[in-house]
Amino acid sequence: MNHGSYSDSYIRDILDGVKTVAMIGASANNVRPSYFVLKYMLSKGYDVWPINPGQAGNEILGQKVYASLGDLPDTPDMVDVFRNSEAAAQIVDDIIASGKLPKVIWMQLTVRHDEAARRAEDAGIKVVMDRCPKIEYGRLSGEIGWAGVNSRMVSSKRPTLKAGFQHRGLRDK
Repeated sequence: MNHGSYSDSYIRDILDGVKTVAMIGASANNVRPSYFVLKYMLSKGYDVWPINPGQAGNEILGQKVYASLGDLPDTPDMVDVFRNSEAAAQIVDDIIASGKLPKVIWMQLTVRHDEAARRAEDAGIKVVMDRCPKIEYGRLSGEIGWAGVNSRMVSSKRPTLKAGFQHRGLRDK
């Protein structure tokens, strides 16, 4: 997989195909990027499980905070990594060793570890690196264009509400 460029269909399929998201590095601080990504993902209908050992047992945005992936009630569909690249590599190795494999490991903006991505893909996990699901969701749904941001798509159509667990559908159909 070329992790320098993802097709819209690859990102869309991931965002349409996951329901539960474990967010490693979630913050209770409302000015941190992980806080507003968590808030956004919740608003789109995803079940988000914040992971932060320092906040374990507390709540962020009404969601119980867990100390680790091993403490979650189930295996998430996607693990969203808000940690640095080296930490992300260890997280990937821990996920593979646990045998509880998510469909996707998503590494946030500036987080990239090609060797860890290869190990995850060899284990059957899709990988996205150096991207933000909030930004990608907004871009693919057309929402981000309402604020004047270049979404690389030209359309006079506004997104429509569709069936499913997300607030706005991403599929073209």
